[in-house]
Amino acid sequence: MQVLGLTGSIGMGKTTAAGMLRRLGLPVHDADQAVHRLFSKGGRAVPAVERHFPEAILNGAIDRKRLGERVFADDAALHLLESLVHPLVRQEALDFLKRHRRWRSPLVVLDIPLLYETGGEELCDHVIVVSAPLRIQRQRVLRRPNMNEEAFRAVLARQMPDALKRRRADYVVQTGLSKALTFRQLSRIVRKLRRYGKIRER
Repeated sequence: MQVLGLTGSIGMGKTTAAGMLRRLGLPVHDADQAVHRLFSKGGRAVPAVERHFPEAILNGAIDRKRLGERVFADDAALHLLESLVHPLVRQEALDFLKRHRRWRSPLVVLDIPLLYETGGEELCDHVIVVSAPLRIQRQRVLRRPNMNEEAFRAVLARQMPDALKRRRADYVVQTGLSKALTFRQLSRIVRKLRRYGKIRER
């Protein structure tokens, strides 16, 4: 089984790219959805987060807005939160890979926003980084609810620079022109990897 990592900085079009990979028939593990499950009522992250950040709990679940407000400007709190949550998110990815190895899936995707920042690339055979010019990235992000220039810069400061991600990637997909072009780029990569997988099986 080949594992394809998908990552990119905020506003670069990763969610759109993940949807396109699903359209191309690939199983996709979404780390953001995994966090949502972990933070929901009964989720595995709730007890640990409640122990350290009780103000972030609402009706038995973790309120991401409250939690964000608590750790946004507090590096020590953010590092503590990451130490609690990242191992659980990693385990979700490992469980996904285990299932698909059992099912003999030939090619799967790990959609992880902080792939390089958390060492997730070690789980992958290949990595796609989605990228767009800073001007387009800023426009996309500032259209989001409750987002402003200060918050945008704060997020960028906590992420690996786009230029470094692109240098480390096996494939760079440009998302700043059109969705049709993005889809064509992804289609070419998937065709190549599927051919490579068949060659390896011989």
